[in-house]
Amino acid sequence: MTSLDTVAAYYNAFNKKDWDTMLSLVHDDIQHDSNQGATRVGKDLFSQFVQHMDDCYDETLTDMVIMTEPTDRRVACEFVVNGVYKSTDGDLPPATGQTYVLPAGAFLEVADGQIIRITTYYNLPLWESLVLSNK
Repeated sequence: MTSLDTVAAYYNAFNKKDWDTMLSLVHDDIQHDSNQGATRVGKDLFSQFVQHMDDCYDETLTDMVIMTEPTDRRVACEFVVNGVYKSTDGDLPPATGQTYVLPAGAFLEVADGQIIRITTYYNLPLWESLVLSNK
């Protein structure tokens, strides 16, 4: 399986909310750099993050473009997040079931068929304005 295939399977599992398959595609020592906060290292912390996100958000990714580079180790993915804000997340605005559509992207690194690094970017102030205007 190529790195592009691995990442496509990962995001396909994400869209199906098949967390077991998604987690099977990440390395035990996954490095996860999310848009906000500290780097998480390890599948346990990443799994906790996935559970937290599932508790607070219902998201599907569309308009996905996945690109790889010649060594087939690094992958970039651009997508649109289509979401429902289900439960208030920390000190973010209160959740009332608001919907949002937000452009985002991720950079991933794959080795031996498993994702070893995920770095995700999106515009948090834009997301906040979307959920605040969509009550």
